[in-house]
Amino acid sequence: MTPSNLSTFTASDGTNLAMQHWPVAEGMRTHGTVLLVHGLGEHVGRYNHVAGYLNTLGFSVVGYDQYGHGESGGARGTLSSETRLLDDLADVIDSLRPPGRPALPLLLLGHSLGGLVAARFVSLNMRPVSGLVMSSPALDPGLNAFQKFLLAILPRWLPNLQVGNGLKVDFLSHDANVVRDYRADRLVHKMVSPRLAHFIADAGVATRAAAAHWRVPTLLLYAGNDKLVDPMGSKKFAKQAPHHYVQAHCFHDMYHEIFNEPGHGTVLAALGQWLARNIK
Repeated sequence: MTPSNLSTFTASDGTNLAMQHWPVAEGMRTHGTVLLVHGLGEHVGRYNHVAGYLNTLGFSVVGYDQYGHGESGGARGTLSSETRLLDDLADVIDSLRPPGRPALPLLLLGHSLGGLVAARFVSLNMRPVSGLVMSSPALDPGLNAFQKFLLAILPRWLPNLQVGNGLKVDFLSHDANVVRDYRADRLVHKMVSPRLAHFIADAGVATRAAAAHWRVPTLLLYAGNDKLVDPMGSKKFAKQAPHHYVQAHCFHDMYHEIFNEPGHGTVLAALGQWLARNIK
């Protein structure tokens, strides 16, 4: 696997976002670029093995730590505006498309919160992309009545109050080593703010509502035994979306981080097969 290159991207408001780039091996033809968008509380460095697999298929991979995450700026788990994560994604895409260069396919691959951000971005048609891959997207965070009540109040008065995100780490993966490494990772945090939680709740509803009008080639990969987001959100999206645009795979016995499960080879294989059929 080609080592990743580290760099810093400056967002439109001056905030520094940490970036990684995994290029294809020298002399190998590049078929396109995959832009990784990570999940809540984590960072893009946890996707080295996914990037390495995509490199073997001829795809250059770029990822960045979202605002308030990893080595990027911003207080942990907060947002400077409701659309912050979408705006940053647009800025990063613009940076990957210099004027005057031939355009290769550009795809988004988002996990959990990142899957929701990427899907909402596509539903709003903020920038054209060649395809979308969602991994256990947070299309339904599974909020109870009390949590919904708090989200109706707190974002207005205390938008960036930092509270624990309540993530049940033991249910990330059946692989104990994945759970252990997650707990020990200095770049992982446990924070979320009312504004970020409000974005997740609203964007999930809006994205599911847009499913029937989907027009971007999309691969939806989700865990049937997910205990961190409700897999029903993915099921509803897949049912409503046009099947000639959206292909869905449910991995029935897997936990949330399907790329980090003991049987993740089947997930990567499904990704590779979809890319071979849909990205020219």
